[in-house]
Formats: sequence, structure tokens, C-alpha cells
Amino acid sequence: MRNLLSTGPHVTRRLFRFLLAPLLLTLALLAALPQPARASEGVEIRRALIEATDEGYRLSATYGFDLTREMEDALQYGKPLYFYTEIEFTRPRWYWFDEKAVTARQTVSLSYNVLTRQYNVAVSGSVYQSFPSLDEALFLIRRPNRWLVAPRGALKVGETYNVKLSMGLDPNYIPKPLKVNSLNNNEWRLASDKKTWVYKAE
Repeated sequence: MRNLLSTGPHVTRRLFRFLLAPLLLTLALLAALPQPARASEGVEIRRALIEATDEGYRLSATYGFDLTREMEDALQYGKPLYFYTEIEFTRPRWYWFDEKAVTARQTVSLSYNVLTRQYNVAVSGSVYQSFPSLDEALFLIRRPNRWLVAPRGALKVGETYNVKLSMGLDPNYIPKPLKVNSLNNNEWRLASDKKTWVYKAE
């Protein structure tokens, strides 16, 4: 101990190595540990446009996102995931507040059946499809069928509307055992920024 407390430069270097070695070893071990898979940052709305059809106005959109390890684990243990898509049409009025012409919301559920080993996708509880792999099921959610967001007559032909669109994991449907943890866990936050554009009704 007397040698370690000596003030000579040689002993100072020995003391430095003596104290630094455990720290370097700890950092090396932490770096070697496998890192959990993470989702990309939120949902990217890659394409969004409104198409006028005989039935009404349909949304054609594609999204980009990945599930986190926690979300995939929840699926494997029988916990379904729910995704929402919200769209709003407002018509600017110079003399008053903007008019809310249309507000629509769609819910898509993703679940896994352990017995059949199939991934199931249900759109608003009606359209139901099964897939042998998670990638195939996610493909349908990332590139959904055209959604009828408003019937004919809901928009005034020739009028210009501001459209707002958002998509993500619905926090209202996160399983209760996970809900408290999800509030402070980025692994359970998956949502897009609101995408806005102008549409002239046809």
C-alpha cells in the first residue's frame, strides 16, 4: 500500500492502471452484450392521396415502420396489436372557423394464432385475412387496401379542403399489463407525424 501511495511518476502510472482496468473491463463487457432490436423512429407516411370514385372518396396510402422486439414478443404470447388511421377534411372559411367536413378513423388488428401458426389481420372487425408469416401480415398493414373515408356528397365538388392524416399503434388497445410500462417506454411508441395536404374535391 505504501508503494501505491508514493508520489513518483512510475507509481502514479501503476495506480492509474490499477483503478482504470476494472472500468475498461466493465465497458467492454457491456459493449459485447446483444442489443435489443428496435423499431425505426415512428411511422413514415410514404404515400397518401385521395381518389374520387362512384362510392365516394378513398384513401390510397402506404406506410413505413418496424415492430420492436417487445411488440413481436407480445404477439407471440397472444396479445394482439391494434393500429389506427385517422383522417380529417376541413374547409377553410375566411369569415369563421374552418368547417370540419369529414372525420374518419379505422382500426386494424394484428394477432397470432399459436395453434395454426398464422398471423391474422382484421380491418375494423370486418375484413379478415390470415398469413403464414409476420412480414406478409405487416405488408397488408403497410400497404392497406383503399379505404372509403367519405361517401359521395360529403365533400362539395370544386371546393378545396385541407387534409390531415396520421397512423400508428393505438395506445387505447395496449394490453393492461403493458400499459403502465408503455407510457414511459419508447419501445411501445409507434406513430406518425400528421401529414397535411390540400385536396380539391372532384
